[in-house]
Amino acid sequence: MKSYTVKELFSFENTIAAGLFDGVEYPFEVLPKISGFIKELAKTLDRNVFEERGENIWIAKSAKVAPSASITGPCIIDEEAEIRHCAFIRGNAIVGKGAVVGNSTELKNVVLFDKVQVPHYNYVGDSVLGYRSHMGAGSITSNVKSDKTLVVFNSPDGKIATGLKKFGAMLGDNVEVGCNSVLNPGTVIGKNSNVYPLSSVRGFVPPHSIYKKQGEVVEKR
Repeated sequence: MKSYTVKELFSFENTIAAGLFDGVEYPFEVLPKISGFIKELAKTLDRNVFEERGENIWIAKSAKVAPSASITGPCIIDEEAEIRHCAFIRGNAIVGKGAVVGNSTELKNVVLFDKVQVPHYNYVGDSVLGYRSHMGAGSITSNVKSDKTLVVFNSPDGKIATGLKKFGAMLGDNVEVGCNSVLNPGTVIGKNSNVYPLSSVRGFVPPHSIYKKQGEVVEKR
């Protein structure tokens, strides 16, 4: 089984967005579909649990949203999530149950599974973050190549053309990204892996591993 497919990266019982991944093999395939999926999913939301707080903006009544946060639709913020001071959600975002979007963190075209934490000065764009994944302070997803060409995913089985100009990172369940790390365009990190602080990551990091630096990735013991 390829460890970079959606079935190997994510636990779908831990997201309101499980239907987005139906019929999908590689996680980056969902990125162009997020906006439309949110609009359709909104029609099915329990109005006793969610309330509409702007055009295509649905926020669970139990979520905590700071008055200074900026939220643009389409967006769904699930139960018990916390959107902190000056968070900037630019649209096409699904924030899972109990997730934390922190001070000055920016989201755009993303799916955060339940219990994800992006709590301190993070940029997360055109990315999917699996259950309980955590990005340390100042870590970001870089979602556009410097030469603006289409992103290619360098998998263990060879290069896979994504057809996307914007593709940040895919983090499997329980991934820990160290502070001030950069996840370069097309990064995929297998579940239960750790990335050292100050890392520059690209390509594929296997599950259950520790990324120390480029060319030095060790298996967890």
